[in-house]
Amino acid sequence: MTPALAQEAAPAAGTEPKDYTLGSPDAPIKIVEYASFTCPHCARFHKEAYGRLKSEYIETGKVHFTMREVYFDRYGLWAALIARCGGDMKYFGIHDMLYSQQKEWAGSEDPMQVVENLKTIGRAAGLEDAAMDACLNDKASAEALIKRFQTNFEADGVKGTPTFFINGTEYSNMTYAELKAILDAELAKL
Repeated sequence: MTPALAQEAAPAAGTEPKDYTLGSPDAPIKIVEYASFTCPHCARFHKEAYGRLKSEYIETGKVHFTMREVYFDRYGLWAALIARCGGDMKYFGIHDMLYSQQKEWAGSEDPMQVVENLKTIGRAAGLEDAAMDACLNDKASAEALIKRFQTNFEADGVKGTPTFFINGTEYSNMTYAELKAILDAELAKL
């Protein structure tokens, strides 16, 4: 059976997806990242900068980080459905695996192979096949995610991924050194 995006999605009946966040909501710096699980630039940012951002700023209480998923294609939506299938406790762990293994899971032209690749990641995170099948085929959740993505993407004027809003100011893809300079300048204003 093909996952939700490949089928006509039914209207969401009271399903309101949420953004996943890390760090203290009281942190002085708020970062909102718009990223797609299939975006190679997002994967590169994750590989080269995200770990240091997390250890040096998020875990130290300086940054509250919000992930806003972008769905340019069905593979990206399916990846998000798998990440969300793990709930709050597993979302960012699956998020990390999706980016670090992006070439492997998203590299097939065969949609069913991609689904199997995503399930392999889900299994590594402790998800059961039945739960993943339910998540992948939840048309209402898929539709609600797409609607939320489109609303946020348009409202914020995002043109590509990754896009970052740091204390409300928009930035495009950057190196860790560039990000660190922006964050340290924000902290200096306190």
